[in-house]
Amino acid sequence: MKIYIGNLPFKIDNEALKNLFSSYGEIEEAVVISDKFSGRSKGFGFVTFKEDADAKKAIAEMNGKKVEERELKVNEAKPMEERAPRREFNRRRF
Repeated sequence: MKIYIGNLPFKIDNEALKNLFSSYGEIEEAVVISDKFSGRSKGFGFVTFKEDADAKKAIAEMNGKKVEERELKVNEAKPMEERAPRREFNRRRF
């Protein structure tokens, strides 16, 4: 099961995120989402647990917990919704 972690401190990286949640069970993947241009954290990430029960325990115990003065938002990750196609901005308007 994949869980979403929001409101992460910006200095948390993939390894720190994995360490933060590793006490709840075996983690398959831990990823902090970063800006593709600056490389800076966007303040949220995802952790994938091998066992659903471990993920549910992590959600129950970590949601609302303060990490470096920031209250984490932790819940089950939802599939990404399809977005409408972007407008083209390379056309000239006169």
